[in-house]
Amino acid sequence: MDKFQLSLLYTINGIGATSGLIFKDNYLYMISDNSSFLYEYQIAEKQLNKIELFENSQENIAKKDKLDFESITLFNNKLYLFGSGSTKKRDHRFIYNLESKEIKEKDLSKLYKKLKDFASISDDELNIEGAIIDNENYYFFQRGNGENSKNGLFIYNKATKRIQFTLMKLQKINDIEATFTDAILVENTVYFLAAAENTTSTYNDGEVLGSFIGSFNLKDLEIHFIQKISGTNKFEGLTLYNKSETEIEFLVCEDNDTEELVSGIYKLTLNMGS
Repeated sequence: MDKFQLSLLYTINGIGATSGLIFKDNYLYMISDNSSFLYEYQIAEKQLNKIELFENSQENIAKKDKLDFESITLFNNKLYLFGSGSTKKRDHRFIYNLESKEIKEKDLSKLYKKLKDFASISDDELNIEGAIIDNENYYFFQRGNGENSKNGLFIYNKATKRIQFTLMKLQKINDIEATFTDAILVENTVYFLAAAENTTSTYNDGEVLGSFIGSFNLKDLEIHFIQKISGTNKFEGLTLYNKSETEIEFLVCEDNDTEELVSGIYKLTLNMGS
């Protein structure tokens, strides 16, 4: 699959370092990795609302203190926000009920420790950048941009608490391997974003070499395709926008690694027949 179109669709003022998004009912729900707000953008009105996840939520939090929200997913009309797990302060999950507006917080440090122990990942190399939830499992996408390059997929069964971890090697740019930055499930297919970044740290950013989109099936975890979509942008959020028999449209967001409170939301179109 090598036919795609990428274009800037919205420029949203008031949110920066966007790391994940959900499109639902003409609303965009977004997270930022240096903020403790959930953002709601009303597309028709071009209005951005900030939802406090707890008292005194803040923007542009210092790197050492931030919750580092890198994953947002929708399940049973609830938004699940996950910290990356790369420091102790990043072990939290928040649930936002779209109907009742209720917010719940949970400490995931015990679960994250189990994931690290199972896959032999050090404390500073766990880096959850995408999440999917279905009736049976949680799927956590580990961005293997640490020194040991353990890029892969955790599958955590809700009933049995059983953990699986599968290493997944992706394409390289200048000998730097692309690693997961987000993923969603569309019918039976996982679509994922990945970025190649010249760093061996889950904490410090590096030179961005490019971003990719790809897909695989959850049954065999074999990658069907992977396509470079940018040589300069670090795309970190992916959501389904529209799907037909001939093409599929996504919205993607970019983490520009700055404190500027402005975000570009891009439309990415893939030709299903290519």
